[in-house]
Amino acid sequence: MSDIIVPQAFTSETCDAVVIGGGIVGTATAFWLSKAGFKVILVEKRDGLSSLTTAASAECFRTQFTEKAMADIALPSVEMFEKFKDVVELPDIDIAITQKGYLFVTDDPDMMPDLKRAVTQYKTLGIPGSELITGDDLHKRFPFLAPQALGATFNNRDGWISTHETTYGFAKGSKNARFFIRTQVTGIQTDTDGVCAVETNKGTIHTRMVVNCAGPYARIIGEMAGVTLPFRTVRRQKAFIRTASPMVPKDAPFTVDLNNHGYWRPEAGGVLCAWVDPNEPESAPSDEPATDWDFAAESIHRASRLNPFFETIAEELKGDDIDVSAGFYVYTPDDKPVIGPCDEVKGLHLNCGYWCGVMMAPEAGKRVADIATGKMDNRDNPLRYSRFKEGNYEKGDTFLK
Repeated sequence: MSDIIVPQAFTSETCDAVVIGGGIVGTATAFWLSKAGFKVILVEKRDGLSSLTTAASAECFRTQFTEKAMADIALPSVEMFEKFKDVVELPDIDIAITQKGYLFVTDDPDMMPDLKRAVTQYKTLGIPGSELITGDDLHKRFPFLAPQALGATFNNRDGWISTHETTYGFAKGSKNARFFIRTQVTGIQTDTDGVCAVETNKGTIHTRMVVNCAGPYARIIGEMAGVTLPFRTVRRQKAFIRTASPMVPKDAPFTVDLNNHGYWRPEAGGVLCAWVDPNEPESAPSDEPATDWDFAAESIHRASRLNPFFETIAEELKGDDIDVSAGFYVYTPDDKPVIGPCDEVKGLHLNCGYWCGVMMAPEAGKRVADIATGKMDNRDNPLRYSRFKEGNYEKGDTFLK
């Protein structure tokens, strides 16, 4: 069992690897490094793990990716969620995995070829269970959809988890790691051999390996080591709608309107809903990002277009029934994360640049460890940082990214 502690001020600590960031990506990375035999210290500036972007997420995961580099991370991650007790060797852990699927739906006939191509690509990539559902079959299986819905891609293996329990499960299952909370990184020291120490507000940690898992703060951490990461940080919001209305289909999947970027899913006590604004500007990361007063209303409006039961529950809502929160997506030049060593500074490793960190955290953390131990050659890693210098990257066409 690992230690999750608030350290007192110390002169120095020494370890094999320092992981910066206590979200689900960071704790999964610490878990796999410790499992590989590294003595690990994870540092998190806040009062607990899973308390910033991870907590602000919709807590979802999916297999439906059209890019091989992403599918190769997403599929093993889903398998780990499904067998989480065995992965972390904690028989009593319960991450509340719910596999009701992802439904990407449209009422636009011009989008149907895109759906067909996506399902064909899923099959090419070896993603089992993905299907194209159209016409009467769509409405029979998902009767809550509006009559004009024409078709959807669906995989019932997709779903959601408790990110809090999953994050702490990775931490508690780490055999050779310590987790320092309320510990803020203030600098990264380097010498002629690369990274040599991490400076914090509690003291200095000497190490030859640092893994940047700092989520929206990853660019700032990179700058501490002299690296300018090509990241954009964008605020994303979600609304929880408290309702006991019998109109809410409790067994519905995570449902996405591909035409207006709106989505929703059932949640205990109500529903979660949101939309991805493609015009949301880049913004500086913040521990408490502001929310828009009209975001919930806009989310409900967008969801109701193909899910008309939202109109009924909206009529009964009061202000206290609505809670809006915000976190951040981080975008790279090709909208894919960066995993593995940074070739510009020896000893600096990256596991950041995510808009999809929750769903990829398990396998991404393992890949960091596999590369660090030599089990995987970074040249065979399509998500390596050097791909941007090499010009070996392109944006994909995965839905809702």
